[in-house]
Amino acid sequence: MKNYQNILRYAWRAYDHTREIATIADISAQVSTNHVYRLGMADGNTLIAKVTFFGSYEAFAEDHVIINVLANNLPVRYAGLLSRALMKGNQIFFHRYIDAEQDAWIVFYRPIYERENAPRRLTDAQARNLGREMARFHYDCTLVTETLPRSDRNMTTDVNALLGTARTEYPEYVELIEHHCRLFLENTFRINVYGFTKIPVFVDWNVGNFSLDDDGRLSSRWDYDWFRLSTRVADFYFLSRVVSEVGDKTVFTYEVDRLLEDRFLLFLEAYHEVFPLTRPEVLFLKESYRFFLLNYVLRLGRFFFRPKIAAKLAHDVLTLHLPTLDERFTAERMLQTLHL
Repeated sequence: MKNYQNILRYAWRAYDHTREIATIADISAQVSTNHVYRLGMADGNTLIAKVTFFGSYEAFAEDHVIINVLANNLPVRYAGLLSRALMKGNQIFFHRYIDAEQDAWIVFYRPIYERENAPRRLTDAQARNLGREMARFHYDCTLVTETLPRSDRNMTTDVNALLGTARTEYPEYVELIEHHCRLFLENTFRINVYGFTKIPVFVDWNVGNFSLDDDGRLSSRWDYDWFRLSTRVADFYFLSRVVSEVGDKTVFTYEVDRLLEDRFLLFLEAYHEVFPLTRPEVLFLKESYRFFLLNYVLRLGRFFFRPKIAAKLAHDVLTLHLPTLDERFTAERMLQTLHL
């Protein structure tokens, strides 16, 4: 295990050698390979630092630039929602650490005010309220999309990347993976997802990553590992988990059941009333979930999740979730509920 505290101190000296770090507290999530720290500065201020090697440095830097612009350009009700990365001069400060064992990068954040996280199990009323709130947030994101820096990444390039490595990474399941990659590409073309509006999506909306104020409005959003510019539908799988009857669980798997629950229909109805969905977007829900399994669990899971968790999640995807997906998932109830 690397001594990340020493790496952090070295990175901070590169940022501002005139201020000293007094204390460093590890506040990392226990499922992720990322390392997050709370820095107590000698001058009495508090900062957050993150050390990561998930994905690529270029994508990491691109995402944080977009997020900083988003944080500045969103309507004023979201003034404290996103944590801004510290800048040096007119650019975000990134420190890259490379040695014989790994390539890691560091970014420093201003802390954000975090209220209590959403409860592990929401009431029906809270599920509806979250649907309305997410619709407002997604709509407001569409208002500023044209002001954001460009991103060239998309779902097709990610799925093609998995096709290029599947034979090496998952030799026993290569035919299954190739089949679902082809299905995704074919169905994406048929639905014409490229005609959807691209907005900032954070994908991983588990209850530990966001908080709500007393009126049920988004108050803070943390953890930007899976951020991208994509269709708003990409946010819905994790939101279905938030509003699920099952609630948030310590031991988890990425089953399709959450998308099929009555409670997710409550969420979708409330969302649709505020920011109506189209029929193609609802049809794309299955493909968005398929993409999540292929990209975030199979292609990138070993980089993001701790080894035992990554292995279990991948095994579940390959032996259960992908083989039964097309048999189990149907969008008919959603389309009927939304009168589409």
